[in-house]
Formats: sequence, C-alpha cells, structure tokens
Amino acid sequence: MKVWQVKELGEPQDVLKIEEVEKPEWKENEVLIEVKAVALNFFDILLCQGTYQEKPPLPFTFGSEISGVVVKCGEDSAYKVGQKVMAQPAAPHGGLAQYVSVDESRVYPISENMPLDEAAALFITYHTSYYALFNRANLQKGEVLLVHAGAGGVGSAAIQLGKAAGAYVIATAGGSEKTQICKELGADVVIDYLTEDFVEVVKKETGGKGADVIYDSVGGDVFDRSKKCIAFDGRLLVIGFAGGTIPSLKANHVLVKNYSVVGVHWGYFNRLYPEKVVKEHEEIMKLYEEGKIKPLLYKNFQFEQVPEALELLGGRKTWGKVVINIDK
Repeated sequence: MKVWQVKELGEPQDVLKIEEVEKPEWKENEVLIEVKAVALNFFDILLCQGTYQEKPPLPFTFGSEISGVVVKCGEDSAYKVGQKVMAQPAAPHGGLAQYVSVDESRVYPISENMPLDEAAALFITYHTSYYALFNRANLQKGEVLLVHAGAGGVGSAAIQLGKAAGAYVIATAGGSEKTQICKELGADVVIDYLTEDFVEVVKKETGGKGADVIYDSVGGDVFDRSKKCIAFDGRLLVIGFAGGTIPSLKANHVLVKNYSVVGVHWGYFNRLYPEKVVKEHEEIMKLYEEGKIKPLLYKNFQFEQVPEALELLGGRKTWGKVVINIDK
C-alpha cells in the first residue's frame, strides 16, 4: 500500500516521500480501516520539522484524524465490517496511508449519511471546542462568547457550538473573505481585526460589560488585549498560540477584574478520561445530526498533494479544515 513517510526531519516539501509498504496486520483489540479521508493539522508540520513536543521515531507517517470503512475487527468489537468510522491513529503509524490498524478505543462511530471528508475534519476541532466551552468555561445560554480566529478550524467549531448553546457570538477574522465565512457560520457580530479594534467593538456591543467567555487560539497581543474586554466573572480560554507568541499574565489584573484564565488541553483530557470523550462524541454527533454543526472545509486535496496542502496550511492561507482524499 502507499503511505507518506518522513525519513528525515525538515520542511514537509523536502522530507515527505510516498513509499510502498506492507498493509498493516490486524491485531487483537484493533480495528483495521480502509482510509478514505485524512484531515491535516498545523502540528503535522511541526512533526516533520521535529519541533513538536511529541517526536516519533524515524521513519514515521503522520495524520491523526481519519475517516474510512472497517475492514476487520474482533468478534466482540463494537464495530462491524463495512461500517463507516472516524479514528485517531498516531505516529509513527499515522493516517496518511491507504490502510491503518487502530486500537478500538481510538475509533468512533459516525452516522451513515455523514460525508467522509466531513467526518475526518470533525474530531479534534469540535472535541476541543466542546470541551473548552462546556467543560472548562461552562458557557450558558444568553452569555456573550468572543471567538478569535473564527474562520479557523477550532474557531469555526466554537462559533457553531456557541450558537447551538444559545450564546450571543462575536467573532474576529482577518479580511472580507474570512469575515463573511464567520457570518455564514452564524456569528451575531463579526469583527475584521485588520481594520477594527475588537476591544472597542466588544465593549460597544455589550454596553461596556464585555464578553463572558473569550475563546483564544491566537495568544500574544490578542490575549493581552482580550483582558481589556472580558466581563466580571468572565472566563478567558487559552486554546493555543497560533500567533507564535506565548503571553504572560499579571495576577493582580485577574484579581481586580475578577476573571478566570482557563487552560484547555483536550489531548491530555482525552488520554486521562477516554470514557468522557465517548460521551462528548455522542453529544457532538447528535448536534451534527440535528444540523446545528457542520465542519468547515477549505478544500479537498488528492493523496499526491499533501506537501502542497501543508504549505498552504503553514502559510495561514486556508480556513476551516484541509482534507486529503485517499483514492485506491
């Protein structure tokens, strides 16, 4: 079968190679899956470069979000041959391959009418945002939610989940194309941070009160300025640092304005409490089937276009999720 492999560390376009390898052998407690679609993530680039916190042994294949069809599973498995599923394979045996064999605990059911590209794009973004908004921030109906980078993967999921919960959603994005996407996702107010000051707009839209929950995947100056428009008893969610700068925090400001800074490490939560993630997944799939959420797809690329897709992703030229179709 064909796989993408990294045999030496470096930029993806330099080190990624398509190789022919043996189809993986099915093992007890695993599910052998014929891969149909793979969603790419920014950390895939970091894996290639060797700058990610996890460093799989060389050579490795990445791709941590897939969808496909069950080829083989155990007699007592919760799944059956021919069933459509999504899964989380891990490097060194990631999902950019024609087949993967994944521990059953990392496989999740999807509805039969769900397109496989959407299934591949759903898992990390919606689970991260669901955990952030409802477990960590306890977002309530009628509260004001400010979502930064609303046209991105986790941001687009946060907008939809916030609206599904009955929140008043304000989103930020850069440029007319991305702000239009946020409007189409359902945001009540959209701010173009290239031309507008989101602090002033949030204060105006809330009558000076500020946002109850702020969803920040950017960090840096965005985090610092978000502290200026957070409400009393507000929750500032630290999702990540896409802007490249990790901010610092003065505790006296937290005390004076009476808000919480809340870390969101969904991957760690997933490792510690997989049974809770299963329940989370059931709730997310229910929202999908009700039409309240729908993964935002930038573009579907072919298997041979992985380096090109990663270059666009790394250059911040995409929105939503980038998906690779795997044709046999």
